[in-house]
Amino acid sequence: MTTPSSAPRAPHQVLDATDVARVVTRIAHEIVERARGAEDVVLLGIHTRGVHLARRLRAKLEQITGREIPFGTLDITMYRDDLRLKPARALEHTEIPAEGIDGRLVILVDDVLFSGRTIRAALDALSDIGRPRAVQLAVMVDRGHRELPIRADYVGKNLPTSLREAVQVQLAETDGRDAVLLGDRDYAATSRSARIDHSSQALAADADPELPE
Repeated sequence: MTTPSSAPRAPHQVLDATDVARVVTRIAHEIVERARGAEDVVLLGIHTRGVHLARRLRAKLEQITGREIPFGTLDITMYRDDLRLKPARALEHTEIPAEGIDGRLVILVDDVLFSGRTIRAALDALSDIGRPRAVQLAVMVDRGHRELPIRADYVGKNLPTSLREAVQVQLAETDGRDAVLLGDRDYAATSRSARIDHSSQALAADADPELPE
């Protein structure tokens, strides 16, 4: 029997839209400062939310530097090491700027850094495209629990988590709003099961004849 103290915790908001905008602005300024004015920077967003974040970073960098910043997208589907363990995934588009990435500073952009396996796949995909001068990583949230020796160069928020928790980055382009949520991983499944059980009990009560008091 599940007690209230052990019930899965509903997601709560860690960052709101103002916080998300502030993070993008701060990371853009950090890139300009650390990357020599972002003169040879190429931004590559990892599908899906990493692409939207990369577009926002690009706009902010162009506003700061007054120059056009090359931008592209990276699909890592065929480079993942869990293809045999999960259902087939739809392929996304990999789009590389016309200038290419050879000899450039490529900054990969993603929403959440967790085990590091997504970034490993991105590095493998990148090696098939060209040979950048260097590769850096920018993420909205670093939640820890690394399984590979990978770290982010630019982090919006370091968010200590437990393995039972889930981090969700919501962006207006895909979710209708900007926010970062943290909650128990199995909350949605538990809530769904509770709703189904409640509905089943209601149907059974309607179907059974009334019992004498």
